[in-house]
Amino acid sequence: MLPMPTGAPTSRQDNVFSPRPVPILMPVVTETLSLKTRKELDVVNVTDQVQSVVRKSGLKEGMATVFLPGSTAAITTTEYEPGVFTDLPMALERIAPRDAEYAHHLTWGDDNGRSHVRASILGPSLSVPFRDSRLLLGTWQQIVLVELDTRPRRRTVIVQIIGE
Repeated sequence: MLPMPTGAPTSRQDNVFSPRPVPILMPVVTETLSLKTRKELDVVNVTDQVQSVVRKSGLKEGMATVFLPGSTAAITTTEYEPGVFTDLPMALERIAPRDAEYAHHLTWGDDNGRSHVRASILGPSLSVPFRDSRLLLGTWQQIVLVELDTRPRRRTVIVQIIGE
């Protein structure tokens, strides 16, 4: 049997001593943003609002998670410029065309099957690290909400920050 090191809390398991885990508590800050979209494929830049939540949290380093509850919109990053607002809809139209037949339409009697497919591909969330209370985004990179539903909506975006 190995001698137990002095001064270090340990536990015995299969004749091997290992340190007991010490819980590290990190503060968590959660804020909710509310915004309105105007139409399908509306792209809303939320970078400044997310940065504001990070700054107000008082945390210097950590991770900001941006999450959109719902299944017909998405959160992603992109360069927020007019060319992207042309390219993104064209790409989404090739992936999940407006005039395709969707089983969702038959199940629910609505017209937003493509919205669900597009949102599933883009995703509802992303995490962005921050240091010195500043999001570590690329030079042209912005955090955006992409409205994929077939009508204007009121959207909630949850920003949750963990750090120190």
